[in-house]
Amino acid sequence: MIESASFLAAMLIGFLGGAHCVGMCGGIVGAMTLNIGPVPRSRIIFLNLAYNSGRIVSYTLAGLLAGSLGFLLASSGPGQITQTALFIFAAFFMLALGLYIAGIWQGLVYLEKAGGKLWQFIAPVAKKFFPFTKVSQGFIAGILWGWLPCGLVYSVLVWSVSSADPLTGAWYMFGFGLGTLPNLMAFGLLAGKLRDFLQKKIVRFSAGMLLIIYAVYMFYRIIAL
Repeated sequence: MIESASFLAAMLIGFLGGAHCVGMCGGIVGAMTLNIGPVPRSRIIFLNLAYNSGRIVSYTLAGLLAGSLGFLLASSGPGQITQTALFIFAAFFMLALGLYIAGIWQGLVYLEKAGGKLWQFIAPVAKKFFPFTKVSQGFIAGILWGWLPCGLVYSVLVWSVSSADPLTGAWYMFGFGLGTLPNLMAFGLLAGKLRDFLQKKIVRFSAGMLLIIYAVYMFYRIIAL
């Protein structure tokens, strides 16, 4: 059963991680906004929507694959024990994510570097669609750039694995993608102003602490089972 509360939590993680999302993907959106020349604001909105829609499609597909992996792992051993172990692993990842966003511990940087090996194969293709001036180009660019190495994405993917269900994993990542949408859409329209705000230490620290609180809640759920 797909919990609506977990879906909302995934959206909240995407939203609270906006400071990190803007840092990782904001430059792409900002450069696109600045390089397409004098066009109506409505055109910029459609291009941003196309790019972010493609990105969310990639996240959802990744969640589907992660949930499928969790299902295979749970099926290969004692189901409840395996799923609980996966959930504990996801809770630790969520804690690491909160520390990362808050600027307390940067351990997830190493995971992003590991993911960079896959990105080396995708980047040359992704760059061919950038800068994009057509909605179709923006959508394809979003699909490709959705695989950009990101500790925030990896943390929610681990959570998707712990669901041990393909549809639930896809649902979590879809919710996460929707949560990142407001920040990146706003950044595409406001450019540097929003980025400066989201990169403030107090904003990042507050977002990180909220994620840490959620990680503690995940541990509490495990103990309460």
